[in-house]
Parts: sequence; C-alpha cells; structure tokens
Amino acid sequence: MSTTTEKLFNEVTQIIHARGVSYGHPLANHKRIAALWSAYLGYPIQPNEVAICMALVKISRQAEDATVTDNYKDALAYIAISKTITDAMRDDEHWDGAWE
Repeated sequence: MSTTTEKLFNEVTQIIHARGVSYGHPLANHKRIAALWSAYLGYPIQPNEVAICMALVKISRQAEDATVTDNYKDALAYIAISKTITDAMRDDEHWDGAWE
C-alpha cells in the first residue's frame, strides 16, 4: 500500500510526463519566461529560477488554505522542473553560461 506522500509523488511524476508530451522539454518555455521577466524587471532571471519562483507562488497559496492538494502537486512539480532545467542548462551546448 502506498503512503499519501508516495501517491502525491506518483501523481506529480505523471503530471510532469504528461506536460512533457504536450509541451516538450521545459527548458525552452522557461527560457522564454525568463527573458520576459528579465525585460520587465530590468535584471536577468535564469530559466531554472522561473520554476523556483513558480514553486514559491504555490507555497504562498498554501498559506490561504493548506488543504488544497493541487498547490502541493504544483510546488513539487516546479521544484523537480527546476532541477531538470538546471541540468539541461549545464548540458546545453547553446547555453551562453549566464547564471547571474
């Protein structure tokens, strides 16, 4: 029998895989978001930071209602996506090396 935590991680894994099928690797999308946020804020945001900030949005939402399961799922997914993007940035031969 799976624990609640195991079920949560399994659901998150399935969601990440489904989004990957629909949208491809998250690096491209997060590069676009980082460019938009950087232009708006006037300082550089990295693609992996986008996912961390999105996780923080979900964590903040939990302050309103800790029973909303979707926020836990989304926060976990964004943390995992940030790691995936960080690894991809290191492996990307086209990555310009900007990490600041």
